[in-house]
Amino acid sequence: MSFPALRMRRLRRTPLIRELVREVRLDRSDLIQPIFVEEGLKTDAPITSMPGQRRQSPATVLPEVARLVDKEVKSIILFGIPTVKDENGSAAYGPNGVVQRTIRDLKDQFGDELVVFTDVCMCQYTSHGHCGLVSDGRVDNDGTLQKLAEVAVSHARAGADMVAPSAMIDGQVKTIRQALDDNGFKDVAVMAYAAKHASSFFGPFREAAFSTPKFGDRRTYQMDYSNPEEALREIALDVEEGADVIMVKPALAYLDIIYRAKKRFRMPTAAYNVSGEFSMIKAAAREGWIDEKSAIMEVLTSIKRAGADMILTYHALEAAEWLG
Repeated sequence: MSFPALRMRRLRRTPLIRELVREVRLDRSDLIQPIFVEEGLKTDAPITSMPGQRRQSPATVLPEVARLVDKEVKSIILFGIPTVKDENGSAAYGPNGVVQRTIRDLKDQFGDELVVFTDVCMCQYTSHGHCGLVSDGRVDNDGTLQKLAEVAVSHARAGADMVAPSAMIDGQVKTIRQALDDNGFKDVAVMAYAAKHASSFFGPFREAAFSTPKFGDRRTYQMDYSNPEEALREIALDVEEGADVIMVKPALAYLDIIYRAKKRFRMPTAAYNVSGEFSMIKAAAREGWIDEKSAIMEVLTSIKRAGADMILTYHALEAAEWLG
């Protein structure tokens, strides 16, 4: 059929009709809220570059997560900020590290009502700010693998449901999967930051987590944003190594990668709506240039539409409130 027999506008006529024919639906269960927990804080502290977001103290993280659970956002990912950093990032894998203690506290309070993901990396814990051990001014790929495995096992031992290696170190998924299995954690899943790009949109996160590199940059291990085929190869390697969930990071400038990854691999797919993407909307809304609610819901729906099954986003709480 064609016009005038076919009129596409018939199904856009009222809000209820539009709701009936909607193809992609965003749900609270799609959302994962990143949480920063800073050791040594007495109360929460604002993150200047991320309006409305706060570093949580060990005392405030439980009520903050309770707010999320009350709004039916029941998945979080933890990022730890230690009091003391060293070249080896040793605070990342100690049994009483800030993340390990927080996992135990969260599981004691919420049990299976909350899915706890944990970021497995070294950048927040190393004095140099890089994602692994450094030798002769370069990140030592193979030397870093065992440290990442120790971090992942320490998180699993504390009660994490899923560990998320984000260092983009070759072989990290295989090494972590083997370490988890060898230590009796066969049921702990791995969400791989499979295609994590060297992006300008990470700036506010680095301010939030005090993780800016002290020298150089991360382009030798994070991906060049010009290489979509390389992104798919990276994802394929992580799938072969045992990833349970694959992730693309950032999200908005990489919707094509999310779409292609979902079509090719047909497995649970996450996208990280990162700090810079969050802060751009907040800044534009503050100036009155865009409608904040409409923009946020449009962005999150676009990520879902591209193929993401789950979205890591700092908008999780407000989106959950708007979803009704």
